[in-house]
Amino acid sequence: MKRTERKQLQKQLNAEKKWSNLKISRILFFGILGVIICGLAVVNVLISTSDVSKLEEPEPRPSMIYDQNGDVASKISNSNIEGVRLEQIPKELVEAVISVEDQRFYKHNGINYFGIARALTQNLLKGEVVAGGSTITQQLSKNVFLTHERTYSRKFNELILTKKIERTYSKDDIMERYLNQIYFGEGAWGVQRAAEIYFGKDVSQLTLTESATLAGLIKAPSYLSPYKDLEKSVKRRNIVLSLMKNEGYISQADFDEAIGQEIVLSDETTMNYKGKYPYYIDLIIEEAVDKYGLTKNEVLSGGLHIYTELNPVIQNALEDVYEDDRYFPDSKPDQLIQSGSVFLNPKTGGISALVGGRGQYTHGRFNHATKLIRQPGSTLKPIAVYTSALEQGYQISDLLVDEPININGYSPKNVDKQYRGQVTMYDAVAHSYNIPPVQLLHDMGIENGVRTVERFGIPLEDNDYNLGLALGGLHKGTSPLRMAQAFSTFANDGVMMEAHAIIEIKDSEGEVIGKWREHATQVTDPEVAQQMTYMLQGAVEVGTAKKAQLPGLEVAGKTGTTQLPFPDVAGSKDHWFVGYTPDLVGAVWLGYDKTDAEHYLTSTSGLTATPIFQEVLFRSLSQLPTKNFDLSLIEKTKKELEKQKEKLRKKEHQQEKENRKREKEEEKERKKREKEQKKREKKEQKEKEKEMKKREKEYEKEKKEREKGDEKKKEDD
Repeated sequence: MKRTERKQLQKQLNAEKKWSNLKISRILFFGILGVIICGLAVVNVLISTSDVSKLEEPEPRPSMIYDQNGDVASKISNSNIEGVRLEQIPKELVEAVISVEDQRFYKHNGINYFGIARALTQNLLKGEVVAGGSTITQQLSKNVFLTHERTYSRKFNELILTKKIERTYSKDDIMERYLNQIYFGEGAWGVQRAAEIYFGKDVSQLTLTESATLAGLIKAPSYLSPYKDLEKSVKRRNIVLSLMKNEGYISQADFDEAIGQEIVLSDETTMNYKGKYPYYIDLIIEEAVDKYGLTKNEVLSGGLHIYTELNPVIQNALEDVYEDDRYFPDSKPDQLIQSGSVFLNPKTGGISALVGGRGQYTHGRFNHATKLIRQPGSTLKPIAVYTSALEQGYQISDLLVDEPININGYSPKNVDKQYRGQVTMYDAVAHSYNIPPVQLLHDMGIENGVRTVERFGIPLEDNDYNLGLALGGLHKGTSPLRMAQAFSTFANDGVMMEAHAIIEIKDSEGEVIGKWREHATQVTDPEVAQQMTYMLQGAVEVGTAKKAQLPGLEVAGKTGTTQLPFPDVAGSKDHWFVGYTPDLVGAVWLGYDKTDAEHYLTSTSGLTATPIFQEVLFRSLSQLPTKNFDLSLIEKTKKELEKQKEKLRKKEHQQEKENRKREKEEEKERKKREKEQKKREKKEQKEKEKEMKKREKEYEKEKKEREKGDEKKKEDD
């Protein structure tokens, strides 16, 4: 009995347990179902409230230019998205895009769940978001409404917008908007611009092979661009054609014909952009193309983010000066005196500011700051002659020849037509005498000067191997940018940093596609650089560049004026000034683009280029924290110079004393001669008077005798 009761009790307990478990399961089931229903409700609310009206209007994506502070300095773009209807787009292009990007596009409701599951598995295995599984609709929502960051929250927002798009637009509408919005590289947003950029034709005229080529670019447009790597682009096109064949869009015959065709690209590049600092932008475009392998279209309209060395304070100061005609000589009515200036940081080589011309800027205009090739005149003396001399053991206190010379028929003259016999190297630099550097280069050997100039990054030609190099008389010349870079060596203790504008380039998705790598060259010794700085300070303090002075700020620099090719015309062709502070190096050039007997400069560079430099510095003082040069390595040298100057002063004083003594002796001798002369003149005067009186007596005597003779004759008659 007891056993039976226990069995019945056990059955009762098991039944109660099953009922309890069933009850809990039901609660959990309905709870989960409620959560799912609520979640779906929330999702549907999010979907229904999402705004996708932006799809109605395609918009360009300009490239953003950032200054050294990370602030937007300018926007550049030549994008001109032309929305086209789906009927205008070749069927082959649509089929190519579906084959390579979303083969189930017309079958799913915007989300490929199999693709998502596969991507989710990859992400879980990697521990981060590395794969997507996006459909065409998802790509459209991401490109138009979202960032390209790989996070789950962004993916969720993408799914919400995708469902909204699918509910709002038909599949054909989605395809049309997708093809009008997607980026094909080379600054081409949308199929119409892509057809124009790559093939120079309307999208409706695209062939099968051209359509497959464009479809293949969508995955990685910058990497697969046929302008950059035609071989990669062809391989990608062939993959697209193979997928189209597998999907049944084209036949084997179509496939064979298409892969045998060459990709014929258009050679037209559209450049029509507006933005601040156009000359600086020109340099950015040039650098992006030459140094980072981008194309002009990518730079102009690829939605890039380009971070630069531009200093807005200095750039605005330079722009303002160039807009004020008061800082420039009067031009002839038919031709404007042109100019170009560049300022850079000597410690980094970063170009802080640049203006390449005067007058209204027009696209494609010549950039005088970077492209100009003119003789640098005396601004080359510190590099070609004096740096070489210092490296060979000369001192700034050494005495150099300053008297008429003739070296194989070459007879340079000082500008002031005066000669001082001997001058210190310091004074030769400060006052820009011509004879000392020519004689010095002759003594050292021209080849030494040539090697030094080339070390400073200034290329020379065979015709430059002559003594005219000492005075900057190059066969062709150089640019303000190269001169600023060269002089930065002196401001940076002998190290020349390569001049550059771009720091970093990111694509439209925020991926770094280009980054500046420092290029430093030890051109000369720190002591030599400091010696040159000290002498070039002298040019500003007491020499030809006085108008570059700024109170409270040490400035060094060198003027340069080149001669006219017309011997009978008094004037000059080019005016230069290259100067620097501890924090900034600048080069300024002025001249006519076409110099002739009617168009030339009438003053000197110390009166034109130097004041421009000074005014830019004055307006940029807030960016120049270091007021004094570090000349700690040349204290002994400076003392030797002072000793030499004192010797010269004593010698000059002695010479003056001797000159005064000689002048006194000459004055005494002159007075003696004058006294003797007066005595002689007085004696001669007395003799003349005596002779005159004698003649008068004789005349009176003869007169009386004639009168007597006349009276006697009358008596006889």
